[in-house]
Amino acid sequence: MLFIGPKTPLLPVVGLILAGLTYAPLAPAQRVPQAETKPSAPAPRRDLTGIWMIRGAGGQKAEQPELTPWGLEKFKQAKSSNSGEYKLEETNDPVITKCIPPGMPRVYYHPFPFEFLKAENSLVMLYEYDHTVRRIYMDGRPVPEDPDLTYMGTSVGHWVDDTTLVVETVGQNDKTWLDRNGHQHSDQLKVTETLHRTDQDHLEITVKMDDPKALAKPWTVRFNAQLRPKWALGELSCAADNADFSKFEK
Repeated sequence: MLFIGPKTPLLPVVGLILAGLTYAPLAPAQRVPQAETKPSAPAPRRDLTGIWMIRGAGGQKAEQPELTPWGLEKFKQAKSSNSGEYKLEETNDPVITKCIPPGMPRVYYHPFPFEFLKAENSLVMLYEYDHTVRRIYMDGRPVPEDPDLTYMGTSVGHWVDDTTLVVETVGQNDKTWLDRNGHQHSDQLKVTETLHRTDQDHLEITVKMDDPKALAKPWTVRFNAQLRPKWALGELSCAADNADFSKFEK
């Protein structure tokens, strides 16, 4: 069992994240893996509440993104430790070197659970990773044309049927990566998620990325998540005192 506290070094923890290792997330009480019940009950109507965990290899895709010259140059500058080409102390991955929020859709690549909560006129997503919070506005407002730039952006969602939610996210700054391999984006990025609850226990997440500055054409990745009704979100903090950032100073 792994505990994250004020004196816990961050690098081993982030190493687990970037290596994409199978990880049994933590909770106030020890979590016991749940066997899938087959067949699952039908999906409830317009409801994603609960704790979910990405199953298998996150970010399934048929091909790598087609990059613009700007996007390709940025990718060449990336030093990802995910492939093993660079050591953790050599990487320029902003999640490791600066401990910043991962952005969208990178947050889905982290092997930690997330929870949907209903709020007035919105859905709130709580991620176990670094206490990350994301609000999806469901009050019919349009996607903002000139949003303030933030790490997680501004998200607006609507139901297209009883089991499928579409979420559009804009206004992300350009400080995050799209994935663990170092594909980067500009502040023109628009992320469109289609979250389809196939039954009570399973959620298909399709993420399309549009960025005219970084991507020559839209790039789509897919994730599969499983409901974990007996889990509770644990605490994982990427605080500055958890890492020796002098390792990354040039």
